[in-house]
Amino acid sequence: MTNWTDLQNRLGDNLRLDHLHRVLYATDASVYREMPVGVAYPRQEEDLEAILYFARQEGIPLIPRTAGTSLAGQVVGSGLVIDFSRHMHRILSLDQEARTVVVQPGVIRDQLNEFLRPHGLLFGPNTATANRCMIGGMVGNNSCGSTSIVYGTTRDRLVALDTLLSDGSRVRFEALDSRAFAQKLQAPGLEGRVYRHIHDLLSDPEVAREIRSRYPKPEIHRRNTGYALDRLLADQPFQQDGPAFNWCHLLAGSEGTLALTHRITLQLDPLPPPHVALVCAHFHSLREMTESVLIAMEHHLFACELMDRTVLECTRSSRAQQANRFFVEGDPAAVLICECRGASEQEARHLADQVADDLRHRGSPYATPVVTGPQADRVWSLRAAGLGVLANLPGDAKAVACIEDTAVALADLPDYIDDLDRLIRGFGQTAAYFAHAGAGELHVRPILDLKTIRGQQLFQEITTAVAALVKQYKGSFSGEHGDGRLRGSFLPILYGDRIAGWFDDLKTTWDPDFILNPGKIVHVPPMLQDMRYAGGQQTHTFPTAMDFSDSGGILRMAERCNGAGDCRRLPGHGNTMCPSYQATREEKDTTRARANALREFLTRSDLSSPFLEPALDDVMDLCLSCKGCTRECPSSVDIAALKAEWQHQVHQVKGIPLRHRLIGQIATVNRWL
Repeated sequence: MTNWTDLQNRLGDNLRLDHLHRVLYATDASVYREMPVGVAYPRQEEDLEAILYFARQEGIPLIPRTAGTSLAGQVVGSGLVIDFSRHMHRILSLDQEARTVVVQPGVIRDQLNEFLRPHGLLFGPNTATANRCMIGGMVGNNSCGSTSIVYGTTRDRLVALDTLLSDGSRVRFEALDSRAFAQKLQAPGLEGRVYRHIHDLLSDPEVAREIRSRYPKPEIHRRNTGYALDRLLADQPFQQDGPAFNWCHLLAGSEGTLALTHRITLQLDPLPPPHVALVCAHFHSLREMTESVLIAMEHHLFACELMDRTVLECTRSSRAQQANRFFVEGDPAAVLICECRGASEQEARHLADQVADDLRHRGSPYATPVVTGPQADRVWSLRAAGLGVLANLPGDAKAVACIEDTAVALADLPDYIDDLDRLIRGFGQTAAYFAHAGAGELHVRPILDLKTIRGQQLFQEITTAVAALVKQYKGSFSGEHGDGRLRGSFLPILYGDRIAGWFDDLKTTWDPDFILNPGKIVHVPPMLQDMRYAGGQQTHTFPTAMDFSDSGGILRMAERCNGAGDCRRLPGHGNTMCPSYQATREEKDTTRARANALREFLTRSDLSSPFLEPALDDVMDLCLSCKGCTRECPSSVDIAALKAEWQHQVHQVKGIPLRHRLIGQIATVNRWL
């Protein structure tokens, strides 16, 4: 039996082992669900050391987590979750001359850039979740986002990582020239072993040839499939004229499986030109769009993003996004958004007009409206809502993440998308297409009902077929979302058994006891294990006082939440959702937590009335019923209505509390006082 006493004494209420918190951290934004043993909230590096020591003593795996918006199940597992977001969110230092900043893992990307803006600097990688995703998670996933065609990936902006290795030693990883690298080979302990292991592996000419022949094409910058051995192979001492060796190049994208990071040093860029103009090119087909991407990318764009008809249709039912459809003309199969920037509004508009003219003359858009000024932010808001609004598809069939992260060389994109579309239709399915067209990556989501056995079979069959297609194009199966437990099993197919074996050896060298986020990238469980919904699962129905028929019932309303985490935004972005989280920074006080708790207990409770689950009292307690989520949640989860129905159901059994009766008759009570 696990002895929690010492860790509980150190962390106090920053260690949660209750059933509610285990439920809330059993899911992320992926299709997986697995109950952790608990959640720890470290306040400082010393807490992290204590947590790691405890895990080693008790043999409990650790699962590092920030915003919990991962799409491949990276933060879902049976171990102890380490949530950095509650306390470790400080910006520690800024060096304006060197253009570097040191942050803790829980710093939100947009908040970092708000801090940097007065200094004329920014951190470039920009994900759709930038207003709540955190730098630690961006490092773990090697996040890219819409601006990667200019700023590259998080890996490209890493200077140093301060970490704890699996043996508890503190190690800083930063750039090393050949001489410094040679000295590290003599280092004692685990630090020396990892240097000696990589030196022995990559110094072998046959290994180098295998890696260069098997990894994605060099021009594909979005490459998060497996561990980045190819990136280290390009460094000194393995490439004489290469950049200095830096383990950060591999730790970015390693999903917390090799080390626990507590400080991150980032390279910054000057602010881009301030004025924005967007070309919103409309197309009758995806093929026309992909061919026009090649034309658009001949210009100096800051972003080149896609939304297809499915995504656009879903925005119609999102109250938060309906007004942001102002630029959409007709019924496009695809809209390509091309961002130009200039020192003045006139310059930005001139550059956008050039792109629009070129697309009209050499491509095939049927409309090319140009959007400037504050209206451009509304266009990007519509694009950023892509993941969330897909939850608005009616019924149990949803656009699911499994093949959503493939990337190919830009020249291959038109033919690849044609082949991919034929493949999906060959399974009798359709898909949604959106995201980073200019980088050769489209987020493609087949629409499947994962509550059915057949839906789960298709989930695996389509993913397997697409892995083979990506290999045919020598592309990347994961461009930015990572392997996690979703795609790790396909590494032998993509790279061959030898490279997959080297991945296993790397993990074993760094983490011989498999304490650090096991079951991700390598040694992953079967793809269909621990799904959020069991195959053949029935969706329970409940008689309700309120009308949830538009959602298919109260449970399906709660199930709309896909974990995207828009409710974790902090104040300052013109948002209301979610005021209780903004005050406490606790996951249990988010809209997501309330929807997750209702989904869990309405599905799995043993009580005669699942609404009576005691944990629901805790998760609903601080909800103000402000209706912020009704407007701002891209999945249109109405927690105020869900809470009202929950209270009604409880009162039907337990009666209305005296407190509620008094407040309901407050005018009469006041006359008595």
